[in-house]
Amino acid sequence: MPHRLRYPLHDTLPAPGEAIEVCPGVYWHKMPLPFALNHINLWLLSDGDGWCAVDAGYGTDETKALWQQQFSGTMAGHPLTRMVATHYHPDHIGLAAWLVAQSGASFHCSLGEFASAHALWHDLPGFDVPTLNAHFGRHGLPDEKAAQFTERGNTFRWGVPALPTHFNRLLAGDTLHIGGADWRCIPGYGHSPEHMALYCEAKGTLIAGDMLLPKISTNVGAWGADGEVDALGQFLDSLDRFDVLPPDTLVLPSHGRPFVGIHPRVEALKRHHAERLDALRTACATPQTAFSLLPVLFGRMFDLYQTMFALAECIAHLNYLYRRGALTRHVDGAGVYHFVQS
Repeated sequence: MPHRLRYPLHDTLPAPGEAIEVCPGVYWHKMPLPFALNHINLWLLSDGDGWCAVDAGYGTDETKALWQQQFSGTMAGHPLTRMVATHYHPDHIGLAAWLVAQSGASFHCSLGEFASAHALWHDLPGFDVPTLNAHFGRHGLPDEKAAQFTERGNTFRWGVPALPTHFNRLLAGDTLHIGGADWRCIPGYGHSPEHMALYCEAKGTLIAGDMLLPKISTNVGAWGADGEVDALGQFLDSLDRFDVLPPDTLVLPSHGRPFVGIHPRVEALKRHHAERLDALRTACATPQTAFSLLPVLFGRMFDLYQTMFALAECIAHLNYLYRRGALTRHVDGAGVYHFVQS
């Protein structure tokens, strides 16, 4: 088994508005993002007289303009007939409604992602800012930070101007027949409610979404509507579904370069989280809140936007340890959770 990842396309990157064929009938294009990740990789699959798009990009005019170049360039004027979203995060689903409206394409995703997207977009109970603030407040978020979240409001809509109003549901193990090849749906949990990656055995290719990234670790979080969830346990279990794929599988991630090396990447991710869990348990020799532990987990504090993801991830790690008896949780007089070694 190789110990390092291999990047078969080397330093080749698609230029804005262009695409690179990474395997027969599968094209890689990139779209910009207005935050730290900088870009998202999107995929176009040749599908007879039309095209299937996997993920849509963040909802900006710049992204729309780049899609227009794909319509006339890579897609050569052939219609988009299917739109698949791996999951509901704005960089993946942001322009799905626009693409469907432009083309009449059918929209495909899991129920968990479709429902979560609409719950967030519509500020439904459990998915609104007050619920998020209450959840984070129980884990030590200072009042002044909560006030900033309130002032900022619903950021999901920033990158998702609209959502598809109906969908074709993807279930674990479903097969999509695209361009003469079968793509099997592989579910992933922990990063989002019901993420779907697509694997094609005939092409030896996995469209991994955010479940397997070559250099950074996927965000795994516990959020307001489901604050007690064992998101990290779910994520680690999900990795086993990818670890059984052939070692020469070409992995197409949503961020970073396409790579070969599923097995060492899964091993590295599990090792990374084990190290983070050990560090948190050691730090809890004295009672700690999730907010106080952010420097332990990440080595630093963050701006407001990154604090949201960092705190959700820290809570997920603490939930993992608490559920397995490695930590005890106490509630102080203000209703704030403190974790300490069992």
